[in-house]
Amino acid sequence: MRAKTETDSDDPRVVLETAYGKYGDDLYRYALMILTDHSAAEDAVQTAFMKTLKLGKRMLQIASLSDYLRIAVRNTCYAMIKKQRRLDNELKTKRVRPILEKLDEGSNEDERASIEQALCTLPVEQREVLHMKIYEGKTFEEIARMVGIPADTAASRYRYALGKLRQILGSEYQREDNRHES
Repeated sequence: MRAKTETDSDDPRVVLETAYGKYGDDLYRYALMILTDHSAAEDAVQTAFMKTLKLGKRMLQIASLSDYLRIAVRNTCYAMIKKQRRLDNELKTKRVRPILEKLDEGSNEDERASIEQALCTLPVEQREVLHMKIYEGKTFEEIARMVGIPADTAASRYRYALGKLRQILGSEYQREDNRHES
């Protein structure tokens, strides 16, 4: 079975270039949510694409190139986190913008800064699930498959994240819990 692409090319570079055009921005946002650093997210996506390119013609046998690339980006992000232990302290100060519009569309700058700060206090695993659920609209089953955890664990991580955000920010954000659980 061939990779599902918009090209019938047998050239892995052409296939991957097409995939980058189609999935690159989404993969970047996904990496950004995990790493909370723009340049690190760019590096993670580039690294994942380069590793995929090294597969050569074997890449053409991948059933779902988009799923493969998402997993490659995720694995690269977590490898980067492990490599840089000092990232824990940096995560608390980095800004996390991609999901703010979804969390609180009508907030002022002070509220947005509070939300960003609260998001940065969450463990990376909870931020990842929160991003996939709210920003990407994934179900817990889809998240579980992509992350390699049980669906119940994905749901728990999501609920813990929302609970911590509610605790930090107050009950005005409880509506997100009700809007996105399912």
